[in-house]
Amino acid sequence: QVQLAESGGGLVQTGGSLRLSCAASASPLNYMGWYRQAPGNQRELVADLSILGKTRYADSVKGRFTISRDNAKNTVFLQMNSLKPEDTAVYYCNIVTTRGTNYWGQGTQVTVSS
Repeated sequence: QVQLAESGGGLVQTGGSLRLSCAASASPLNYMGWYRQAPGNQRELVADLSILGKTRYADSVKGRFTISRDNAKNTVFLQMNSLKPEDTAVYYCNIVTTRGTNYWGQGTQVTVSS
């Protein structure tokens, strides 16, 4: 079993920044990603990172968010800049091990005030 520890959420004003972290208790990892879910909405992909280092971003966050990783610490980050109220959601990290097992973090609340 792999445990995921999320941190970095909080309350910020429009235009502010937050940095989310998600540390996995084990490795190796095949995939790392960030998803979010706002009230009444489906969970959606925000950004992800493949084992080969290829990144993807939702159109709504391109140019504002950056996903990165620290392989030594089995940690994935999401740097969020120029935050907007529509970014308000619970953010979840997601990892897939090399054996194909999928794990989700507990979620961290991001609230952007206007």
